[in-house]
Amino acid sequence: MTEGPLLRVRGLSKAFGGIRAVDACSLEVHAGTITGLIGPNGAGKSTLFNIVAGLYAPDEGEIWLGGRRIDGLPPHLVVAAGLMKTWQVPREFRNLPVLDNAILAARGHPGEGLVSLLLGPRAAMRHEAFLEEKARRTLGLVGLAELAEAPAGSLSGGQKKLLELARALMADPVLILLDEPMAGVNPVLAGRLMEIIDRLRREGHTFFLIEHDMEVVMSRCDRIIVMHEGRKIAEGLPLEVRTNPVVLDSYLGG
Repeated sequence: MTEGPLLRVRGLSKAFGGIRAVDACSLEVHAGTITGLIGPNGAGKSTLFNIVAGLYAPDEGEIWLGGRRIDGLPPHLVVAAGLMKTWQVPREFRNLPVLDNAILAARGHPGEGLVSLLLGPRAAMRHEAFLEEKARRTLGLVGLAELAEAPAGSLSGGQKKLLELARALMADPVLILLDEPMAGVNPVLAGRLMEIIDRLRREGHTFFLIEHDMEVVMSRCDRIIVMHEGRKIAEGLPLEVRTNPVVLDSYLGG
């Protein structure tokens, strides 16, 4: 675990029709950690994630990834800066093989015309072979190697979550946002998914996740941030958050 924040959010606000979904929220995520973001429905968690990922522009505030300010950047430039987001409901290309889904998530794949133009046809072919090898290796990391040739639409809900993670890893991110990774996943695959995430964290990856499964959050997260009505109301180690009276009153129910 390294020192210093990888992600810094300062005074972030976003309103929709006069309702402040995120209200002057500030938080940090440190490199080499799994940081959990929890709170009741409507707390502003998903909106905050979407702002950080570049899907919404903030009304106020700043977002720093490493030493680069990324608030207001379009999503593709946020990805280029090193941030990837997975989806609560996976967005796979259903009719393409699992392998192709992974390859397409890589930055600079040969299908991009500029890459082929710059590299030339032979170099582009070598690069394509490199990405296929990388994709197969990444699918192996998440336990999908044997399904590489299967249509992505044929995967189970839990397997699609594993594919989401593989796609994120293909972009070599410095930070991965996981939006409810356990939602709709059976207990066996959920356990496998968290074991993979925990192993990747030990290898130096950084994760910031929204999750409603408190057993997962309390047992797997290094730190937990709690939101309520668009604001951060608590932050700390799992035991600190579990026993925080403000959190108990607003979210965990005493």
